[in-house]
Amino acid sequence: MTSDTTAGAPLPLPDGRPVPHLSGDERAMLESWLDFHRATLELKCAGLDDAQVRIASAEPSSLTLLGLVQHLAEVERNWFQRVACGLAVPPVFEDATGYALDPARGLDEALGIWRREIARGRELCAGLPLDHVGRVAEGPAPGMEVSLRWVFIHMIEEYARHNGHADLLRERIDGVTGA
Repeated sequence: MTSDTTAGAPLPLPDGRPVPHLSGDERAMLESWLDFHRATLELKCAGLDDAQVRIASAEPSSLTLLGLVQHLAEVERNWFQRVACGLAVPPVFEDATGYALDPARGLDEALGIWRREIARGRELCAGLPLDHVGRVAEGPAPGMEVSLRWVFIHMIEEYARHNGHADLLRERIDGVTGA
């Protein structure tokens, strides 16, 4: 694999996704793996229209690619803004899980919101060390303390799991597999 020696990471994959750092600084590796999974989700939505991203996986599930994008916008806000940085920000969408679809909101709008949540989380956490401790405010473990390192690892896991769902959804929609 050809290496970009100025950035310390290999050149992007042919589909445009960044290859995660193969060695080096822990923070850079965690961020690059998260960016890889974010790019994978976006790739799963590429070339689809609003009707296609609303196609549910299989009964009884109502899971859709659009719902996954919205859910991950909520997840980005929750873990980086609420938990890591302690901000009291409201949910992004009416349904705090993000899965519910609004007939007026299409993929372009949802991707824009998702990208803004990513950018805001990056901005807020840029100067924080991996050992920075945040606190879970709500849910099954309120008050639980977690490090920013744990948040990164959890986010990588969250995206990897949902990208598996996105693989199945995309295959159901138009037969595209892989990546």
